[in-house]
Amino acid sequence: MKNPYDIIKSRYITEKSSTLASLKDSESNKCIRKFNKPKIVFLVDREANKKEIAWAIEKIYEEKKVKVLSVNTINIHPKKKRVRGHIGRTKHQKKAIVTFQANDSLEEQV
Repeated sequence: MKNPYDIIKSRYITEKSSTLASLKDSESNKCIRKFNKPKIVFLVDREANKKEIAWAIEKIYEEKKVKVLSVNTINIHPKKKRVRGHIGRTKHQKKAIVTFQANDSLEEQV
């Protein structure tokens, strides 16, 4: 079995992923109230499949006793960027949107 830290690279925090994570606390209308399960975005290894990602997340956060319900993956292909007159490319990455049970939380207590 692989090391779980080889499968999960890091947590992916952007404005969109923060909005996705905060939907579980929203009560503004009926459509948003159905999003009671927290979703968190991670950058993962390009070769990892959904079962390996779910296993790695549960292994890394086993002291918090989280349960992964589903994993959705997205391949981000490299884009061309021009830097100082030279054409380069961004990295090829894979994102995983992980859905947890309704009561689970990964936020650190301060």
